[in-house]
Amino acid sequence: MAMNVGSGSDEEPGVMATINTTPLVDVMLVLLIIFLITIPVITHTVPVKLPKANNIPTHNTPKDITIAVTKNGSIFWNNEQVKSDSQLLQKVEQVAIEVPQPAVHIRGDRDVDYKSIGHVLYELERGGMVKVDFITEPHANALGQ
Repeated sequence: MAMNVGSGSDEEPGVMATINTTPLVDVMLVLLIIFLITIPVITHTVPVKLPKANNIPTHNTPKDITIAVTKNGSIFWNNEQVKSDSQLLQKVEQVAIEVPQPAVHIRGDRDVDYKSIGHVLYELERGGMVKVDFITEPHANALGQ
């Protein structure tokens, strides 16, 4: 190792512009050795033959609801026409209390007024529905055609 003692003059020494990385490397090597020694101790377990079991998860998923809105604004609840707003709200309130709550899929005609879709969304919100999806068709470019 070398040591800089000075030039013997009364001048102030210059600022050292380099970082001494030797202590950092020493600390990192010590940490690496500690980790290499402790890992086998942590992962040591008693060898046991575990029993085999068929785990079949049970899912209580409710049937999703499809609401279709036609071009003229007619509303269909799972292929059954809804005659009034109160009837739609009543149906929504009946399924909104189910646990887990079913998802609602809205299929709106591409030529329907936004007002009709907004009205359905408003009734779903009033009834307490949380999961609402919109069903669309993919673009021809997305299908690789």
